[in-house]
Amino acid sequence: MSEEKITFNWDAEIPAPWQKFYGTVPAHLEYPTGSMIDVIGKVAEKYPDFPAYVFQGIKTTYRELMDKVDRVARSFRAIGIKADDRVTVCMPNCPQALLCLYGLNRIGAIATMIHPLSSVGEIAFYIKDSASVAVVTLDMFYQKFTEVLKEVEIDTLVISSVSDVLTPLLKFGYWLTEGRKMTRPELKAPAMLWTDFLKAGDAYRGEFRVERDANDPAVILFSGGTTGKTKGILLSNLNFNALGKQTIEMATTFEEGQSMLAAMPVFHGFGLGVCIHTILIAGGTSILVPRVSVESYARLLKKAQPNYIAGVPTLYEGITRNPYMDNVKLSCLKGVFSGGDSLSVELKKKFDKFLAVHGASVTVREGYGTTECVTASCLTPIGMYREGSIGLPFPDTYYQIVKPGTNDPVPYGEDGEICLTGPTLMLEYINQPEETANTLVKHADGHVWLHTGDLGKMDEDGFVYFKQRIKRMIVTSGYNVYPSQLENIIDSHESVQMSCVIGVPDSYKMQKVKAFVVLMPGVKETPELKRELFEHCRRNIAKYAMPYEIEIRDSLPKTLVGKVAYTVLEKEELEKLNGKKAE
Repeated sequence: MSEEKITFNWDAEIPAPWQKFYGTVPAHLEYPTGSMIDVIGKVAEKYPDFPAYVFQGIKTTYRELMDKVDRVARSFRAIGIKADDRVTVCMPNCPQALLCLYGLNRIGAIATMIHPLSSVGEIAFYIKDSASVAVVTLDMFYQKFTEVLKEVEIDTLVISSVSDVLTPLLKFGYWLTEGRKMTRPELKAPAMLWTDFLKAGDAYRGEFRVERDANDPAVILFSGGTTGKTKGILLSNLNFNALGKQTIEMATTFEEGQSMLAAMPVFHGFGLGVCIHTILIAGGTSILVPRVSVESYARLLKKAQPNYIAGVPTLYEGITRNPYMDNVKLSCLKGVFSGGDSLSVELKKKFDKFLAVHGASVTVREGYGTTECVTASCLTPIGMYREGSIGLPFPDTYYQIVKPGTNDPVPYGEDGEICLTGPTLMLEYINQPEETANTLVKHADGHVWLHTGDLGKMDEDGFVYFKQRIKRMIVTSGYNVYPSQLENIIDSHESVQMSCVIGVPDSYKMQKVKAFVVLMPGVKETPELKRELFEHCRRNIAKYAMPYEIEIRDSLPKTLVGKVAYTVLEKEELEKLNGKKAE
């Protein structure tokens, strides 16, 4: 890897409102020219014996991480994966997910990270859209993939198990609690076991390392983008490496040897970019959390005593209600970050009080970002909180508020569309040149700006405020859910004439999904039909996006132009909730 560095110094001065803040945090940084794994390799050279990650109590050092990454990289080459190939990684937060990510990066291939609880149809779409030639997943999802393979062709399906990365004693414990509940799948081509995959790599004698540049593609993450239509977001090595450097500077408290609880998923920009790649760049330890429950999260906080936690508001709301947290001391915390959805003023106050009661000296810091720039690009500085604000932009990242539908900046304090630019901007939406052109727009200043589709404002001191989404979207437990996608799925049922999906306020999930349905003429509402509609949704909709209720109506409210007036339905549900609270 070249020792040259990439800089993003603009000719113009730093905007006046940010100059005071950048007196303590650098306005500009230097970024490595190589790949994601190159950067982690430099950390491993410096701190070979530091723990890089912990899974189920098992520590893996940076030296061991690099050895494991190379072994997996050889294995990918042994099964025919080469530079620029796409491989889908469908896993929770487990070591195999990290090793595949960095192993693919080592050989110059592109990791497509997807949610393992996605429906069969969604997974088939992700594989086709990314043109993945292989998939790696866990045995608990194998039956789902037998259905996926009826819709799409791949060369290889690698099947691993949680037990593959456990010690003999932990393997026995896993079998007693989880493993014996599962029947060992009888694999059929193109499937192969993880152990056989690794053996193929051990026998491989060819060259496997591929030198990549900063701007070469590294990862595909799927999101609804700025319009609600699912898109694959192509991100570069620089995007992730810049994010890591920026986050470390903005946090101001990162030190080598510190740890972060990685509860945010590896297929999410927040989980992958901050909870894994950033903490590794910092020479810290990522504590992998494959599945979050109230009890397990409290147990991990108590036992692991991490220095950092990052999550969505739903996670923090859940922690405050967690009875297992009663005796957990949190004086270990150096940073608590919230993103993925708006953190209400009330929840911030509630969680800050909770932190103080449990011995923490920090408060929660809210940030903002989009998958189109990996994740966060703005964060509340320490000791500079302003009520309702999402903070100040990262170094080398610039925000602009423009009149919606234009590139024209609006004055301070005026609402408009949030736009941003910097080194973390995506390369493109794959297979979507028109959407890419509409989202990455060159302004009069000559720079390319990301039009987020979000409404906000900036005050005279440069603090940014998120107001609402210009696009129609539901955020439930930190996941973006696009009503139009769910409506298309529900409408495809032969008994449905039309549907409307809305988000209903929920104190835990922030919003939960509800569907309203009008049946075809002559079709009667019956308990059997209701069950059939739910089953139709379960087959085609990810678990986190499932409607908690399907309400059948004779008709739906309409706007003057004949569209379904979803805002009327939202208002009705809000009134119902307020009525219940008043009783």
